[in-house]
Amino acid sequence: FNPNMSLAGSWCTIESDPGVFTELIQDLGVRSVQVEEIYSLEEGVFNELKPVYGLIFLFKWRSGENDDRKPVENYDIFFANQVINNACATQAILSILLNTPEINIGPELSNFKNFTKDFPPEIKGLSISNSEMVRRVHNSFARSEPWVIEEKKSHAKDGDVYHFISYLPINGVLYELDGLKKGPLSLGECTQDDWLEKVRPVIQKRIERYARSEIHFNLLAIIKNRKHIYDEEIVELEKQKELLRHETKPEKDEYIALIDEQIYTLQLKIKAEDEKFEQWRMENIRRKHNYIPFLVNLLKLLAEKGELLPLIEKSKK
Repeated sequence: FNPNMSLAGSWCTIESDPGVFTELIQDLGVRSVQVEEIYSLEEGVFNELKPVYGLIFLFKWRSGENDDRKPVENYDIFFANQVINNACATQAILSILLNTPEINIGPELSNFKNFTKDFPPEIKGLSISNSEMVRRVHNSFARSEPWVIEEKKSHAKDGDVYHFISYLPINGVLYELDGLKKGPLSLGECTQDDWLEKVRPVIQKRIERYARSEIHFNLLAIIKNRKHIYDEEIVELEKQKELLRHETKPEKDEYIALIDEQIYTLQLKIKAEDEKFEQWRMENIRRKHNYIPFLVNLLKLLAEKGELLPLIEKSKK
């Protein structure tokens, strides 16, 4: 959210959900990446998800907060100012995708990154808002417009405004990328191995700052596709099996049996990932589907049959 901008334009609000973000990233042309929700800041939770490319933190924005941290000037970082209110989720995702060389971002985002690399942050933000491809993918997750309008009215009345920021390591430094700031915020030196350990207290401190009055937080990790990791591990295990078959050691059959157990465990994990992705796909279909015509016709049929008013009266009891 940007309180100083009213350029919401044709950008819709989208749900902070790992299935939504994973499909959005895929539709942007990025491969071998998925998003997982993090429910705990315990070290073991992060270790299970490695490699983690970056974290996206959602929190309820509050006006009047002062932040005396000074942004850094680093032109090697893709940093964009937020100029569209409803685009902050997609912008937080792009902040990670476009700053992580290990991710294959595909031809369209690569062209976009190269085109905007010499732009100042504000023009980078305008470039995001004017990208037809990014806007189309973002808006593909729009809910039925009547409900979106009501939600906007409700948010405007209640003052519930949510904002996304990104955390990730770039060239040996841990950064916080917040489109509402003038530039990236350096959180100190780090390595690919310890950056998650260093970012945990930063996020914990932010949560504790709001904990007394606010419980609506959401932390998501952009990670390497788990199925691809398991596939790669199976390939390596199969190579080990092949080498063992040519061994003359008497215990080789025992080692092969252990490898088969590991492969079976990985196959079960792959199956679980396939089921999760299918569930996400179905949930996204339901999110995107417009149920309004169906509901209107249903009410008309009930009214024509004289069943609508009795149902309304029954519901009042």
